[in-house]
Amino acid sequence: MHMGSMYSKLEKVESSICFYRRSLQIMEKKYGTRSSLLCTPLMGMAKVQGTSRKSDEAIKTYQRVIEILESSRGGETEDMIAPLCSLGNLLIKEGRNSDAEYTFNRVLNIYTRSYGEKDGRVGMAMYSLAQVKCAIGQVNEAIDLYKSAIQILKDSKHTELDDGILEKMRIDLAELLHVVGRGEEGRALLEECFLISEKLKGKENPSSVPHLVNLATSYSRSKNFAEAERLLRISLQIMMKTVPPDDPSITFPMLNLAVTLYNLHRDEEAERLALDALSIREKAFGKESLPVGEALDCLVSIQTRLEKDDSELLELLKRVLKIQEKAFGHDSEEVMETLKKTVHYLDKMGMKNEKYPLQKKLSILRNKHKQMAKY
Repeated sequence: MHMGSMYSKLEKVESSICFYRRSLQIMEKKYGTRSSLLCTPLMGMAKVQGTSRKSDEAIKTYQRVIEILESSRGGETEDMIAPLCSLGNLLIKEGRNSDAEYTFNRVLNIYTRSYGEKDGRVGMAMYSLAQVKCAIGQVNEAIDLYKSAIQILKDSKHTELDDGILEKMRIDLAELLHVVGRGEEGRALLEECFLISEKLKGKENPSSVPHLVNLATSYSRSKNFAEAERLLRISLQIMMKTVPPDDPSITFPMLNLAVTLYNLHRDEEAERLALDALSIREKAFGKESLPVGEALDCLVSIQTRLEKDDSELLELLKRVLKIQEKAFGHDSEEVMETLKKTVHYLDKMGMKNEKYPLQKKLSILRNKHKQMAKY
């Protein structure tokens, strides 16, 4: 087992699995195939399988651990938690949400029976179950579980107020509330995150910037672009005081501010910010990186309304398309949207020879995404 763990840390997957299997064979001969002593090497092997894209094998291995524990110690013992959680997370990753729901329900029931309904571990189990409920479209149930989980964790003192997990719960719930049209409730959670960060770390601390940007995004969704602008300018000022002017982290509020100014029809100012963000990202990440593609996409929208030269805009779109194809794949929705814009400019400029192959590709992608939407 020690060698399996060592090779896993060295990212030598096949060697790691080989040693885990060898240790299993030795232990099976000595203790039998149903001994709970097999669980440790099985868990180690399943973890390696899961992280090396051998998901089906990992799922079977976790299931074997669960079966062994059920037969030797019963299905309600706390020993079941680790394999059930690991299996549940892997099932979510593989899109098997119904199976994951059953698995996390078991975790929740075990923790509730063992520690009572108000224990922090129950809150964590509810959080996992809320994510599954969200994935299978049971939005109201997910919201209720998120709220209960947050309240339990706050009341139980299981985590500190600024704990990363509790903060992520609030942000996830806020996002979900925005999606279902309950933006004011979502915004209240985002404000809570910001106020906690400001209270514990002080005003003008860079850690508050993501919260300010999230709040600005919330106001933008409600079409309150003036308030979004105010928050983003505060974010940008904080970053400019605390990091060098060419630090790529500064482009996060910068680009968001460019989008907000675009929505306020202040296009010249928006263009300057987008160009600055693009320049910083090109130097930091390289000209064909995804962050550069994001900045280029923003710049195209702004310069289109400014009626910049069509040939320049077409070249920018070609750069975006190349970046997106590499990052998301040739059949992605992002590529399809950029293809629409590219075909439009090729048609506008009368470049028929370049237009037709891209138009054909766009037609194929549209049909493919329509079929996917049906299912």
